[in-house]
Amino acid sequence: MQTEHRGVAPIDTIVALATAIGEAGIAVLRVSGPDALAIGQRVFRPTSRAAQPLSTVASHTVHYGHIVRDGCAVDEVLVSVFRAPRTFTREDVVEISCHGGMLVVRRVLEAVLSAGARSAEPGEFTQRAFLNGRLDLAQAEAVADLIHARTDLALTAAREQLAGRLSGQIRSLRQDLMRILAHVEAHIDFPDEDIAPEARDTLLLRLQAGLAFVDQLLATTRDGQILRRGIRAAILGRPNAGKSSLLNQLLGHDRAIVSPVPGTTRDTIEETASIRGVPVVFVDTAGLRDSTDALEQEGIRRSCEAAERAELIVHVLDGHEPLADDDTRRLSDSISRARVIVVNKSDLPRRLVLPPVCEAEAVSVSCETGAGMESLCDAIRNRVWSGSMSAENIPVTINARHSEALRRAREALIRTLDGLRRNDTLELPAFELRIATNAVGEVVGETSTEHLLDMIFSQFCLGK
Repeated sequence: MQTEHRGVAPIDTIVALATAIGEAGIAVLRVSGPDALAIGQRVFRPTSRAAQPLSTVASHTVHYGHIVRDGCAVDEVLVSVFRAPRTFTREDVVEISCHGGMLVVRRVLEAVLSAGARSAEPGEFTQRAFLNGRLDLAQAEAVADLIHARTDLALTAAREQLAGRLSGQIRSLRQDLMRILAHVEAHIDFPDEDIAPEARDTLLLRLQAGLAFVDQLLATTRDGQILRRGIRAAILGRPNAGKSSLLNQLLGHDRAIVSPVPGTTRDTIEETASIRGVPVVFVDTAGLRDSTDALEQEGIRRSCEAAERAELIVHVLDGHEPLADDDTRRLSDSISRARVIVVNKSDLPRRLVLPPVCEAEAVSVSCETGAGMESLCDAIRNRVWSGSMSAENIPVTINARHSEALRRAREALIRTLDGLRRNDTLELPAFELRIATNAVGEVVGETSTEHLLDMIFSQFCLGK
């Protein structure tokens, strides 16, 4: 069942480590819920005898003391108090900053749990922010995007979505669809009064505008997916063409072993680099050639698999050598794929002659001197990126869940338009328009299911 409400706000109090697991100077445990202050008071002993009880202190204040359990001090801490509704979850929140040793954190967590809190599920703090109206569903997803962002562009996109840029546009679209639906349903209630031709034309124009906006959002699906998960690029070529050297240049540090001995790379190596703001997962592969060495053969097999899975082929050629038959065959095989042809060793006399169609795509570089790397980065970005966004001017981008909901909305809008144009009985266009409105509402959580919410928030890390 879909619901037009967010659900019932939780009544228990949860706790989780809000910082990364592992040894560190400081760790922060977050406690949220109706009993957060009472639980905090049970485990916290202020150093000053004149200090107020934690349950009575002002909001957004920090207090020094110790966490105690069974009368014994566990750790020296700072406790921050945040009173509802001016918190991330819109519940009372207590944050305990303790020392970051794993045993210390465990003991502090045990003290809080024994005082009445429950261990939080993954994403439960953000889920409570959603259920309590602090965030809508698209903004909640942006929290995860913000944490996992690997480039400035991805970070900016997540920040814009968290600020409500996508949500505002989706709500505006949904409200307009609801107004159109109300207009249609009003005529259903008065069957003797047909929609006047001019009114019908106006409704059709408004629906067409809504459909055009949905198409505009759907066009950002691929760019949004690239920002969130990156794109896989397989670096292919014959031995000693300079594949590993190219990977090191793109990363800005030595990651792959570079050797004049052919067949040095026996397995695939994966590393992520930011190419003009786009996260690209580069896969350095074994040199492609005929070999009788069993280990090298396995590396070549894995190279071919990496090429099949990749969304971009970076074909590296040795510009100081004539074009080999293997290169000609593989260039022909990849002609229908997204690819960038790299002619390496531009610091040496060129002996490579490419077919005109390949020469037009080629970028000359020197992995020895770094010459041409800026042009190569531009070529890679232009080959995989359909958008024109920059960190200063970034449009709304949608994720796979938004795309699925908006595709259903689009199909329903098309059926609505067709029904109105055919002068169908108004119940049919109204039914389709209701489907479209609900599907649009799913993007921000105005219409949602428990299963959908569980699926989304289970992908979050603990403490968020």
